[in-house]
Formats: sequence, C-alpha cells, structure tokens
Amino acid sequence: MKTFSVSEATGRQLIALARETVTALVKGLPPPEPGSDNPELELAAGAFVTLKRKGRLRGCIGNFEATVPIGRMVRDMAEAAAFEDPRFPQVSEPELAGLHFEISILSPRFPITPDEVVVGTHGLYITRGVRRGVLLPQVPLEWGWDRLTYLDELCLKAGLPEGSWQLADTKLEAFTAQVIEE
Repeated sequence: MKTFSVSEATGRQLIALARETVTALVKGLPPPEPGSDNPELELAAGAFVTLKRKGRLRGCIGNFEATVPIGRMVRDMAEAAAFEDPRFPQVSEPELAGLHFEISILSPRFPITPDEVVVGTHGLYITRGVRRGVLLPQVPLEWGWDRLTYLDELCLKAGLPEGSWQLADTKLEAFTAQVIEE
C-alpha cells in the first residue's frame, strides 16, 4: 500500500494556505499561490479539506486523484469546501474567525473486504451502481462507531440501504490519511 505524508512544517504551511485561501476569497481577493520554496508542496497527492465551526461540520470537499501538486490540491479543495459543498451555504466573512481547518492527505485507494476494515485507520469508499460515498478514517472515531456501524453509515452516506456493503455488486475500497489540524 502506497502512502503519502508531509512533514510537520509542511502541514502547518498547508493549513495556513487553506485558511488564507478561504479568507481571500470571502473578501473578494484572488487566492494565494502555493509556495514554491518547499519541494514537498510540489508532490502530487489527493486530499480533503474539512471546515468545522463550533465543533460541527461546515464543509468538506476532496479529490482522490493525485493529478496536481498537494499545495494546489489543498488550495482548490479549501475553496470548494467553503463555497461548493451543496450541504451548506457559502462561508461568509463573519464566520472566518470561528472556522477550524483540517486537511486529510490521502493514500491511493485499494480493495478491502469488510472484515479487514480497521476503524480509525481506514477511510472507506463505496460504489454500487451510480451510488458512491466516502467517509474519512477519522469520522467513525468522532462518532464512536464500531466497524459494522461504520460500514452501515457509509452506505447511508452513499444513499444506499444499510447492509448494502454485504451485496456482491458493491465495491468497497479503503485508503489511509495523514490528518493535519489547526
């Protein structure tokens, strides 16, 4: 299993980039360019950016495909989490100070059986027909879910009935994540 991680200093730089991106865009300014002085920011990786406010989800968007450098990926996903998550209105200026940023840098996805799922280690991606859903590895820990509840909640997130993870035509994949928080 191929993983991807960054140093603590780069993690702080990515968090700052995500916050500066959302702040600039809320204020009608262009987003910052990722720094070119750090070679780690030029490595390609998938990532999710999660915004929370008062401990509650405020936006979360990501991309598994490692098609762009991680600096650009985080900048783009921060913008998407703040302005394109269909579950929430766009972030407004009065909210900026209360936002908490979290970045999940993703490994590539790999096939996994339900029995192999380790809560808190594996993020999950499910596909059945046109339905698909994803939960980051930290989500079941935040909610106190066991493995079976995690699998059922993944199904619900994808718009599938609970237990759909057991069906032969359901594809289950896992990934790991380096989680960086403010």
